[in-house]
Amino acid sequence: VQLQASGGGLVQAGGSLRLSCVASGRIMRIFDMGWYRQAPGKQRELVATISSGGSTNYADSVKGRFTISRDSGKNTVYLQMNSLEPEDTAVYYCNAEVEPMASPFRSVGYWGKGTQVTVSS
Repeated sequence: VQLQASGGGLVQAGGSLRLSCVASGRIMRIFDMGWYRQAPGKQRELVATISSGGSTNYADSVKGRFTISRDSGKNTVYLQMNSLEPEDTAVYYCNAEVEPMASPFRSVGYWGKGTQVTVSS
């Protein structure tokens, strides 16, 4: 199972970016999907998650600015980021809880390699 994230880049404060992450491989089903970020010198932190049923959860710092969504048919999760601030600068990682075909009835967590988001002031 692999997760491939894309969509990062350099943007001015107040701008927008949309991140995408596609899960591929021998997947039976995908449970929660989410985005995390890690700024230089800081621990990785949760940004947003979305369940298989569409329930969402956001970090307080991004509520009202970021929107997480998913296309289950495409095994893809998105993060629409609006009103970006310099404090949002970080490497963004996608995560998925997956039931792999190789391990039925188990939930295994997978991480993508990350995509850099840089917000200039």
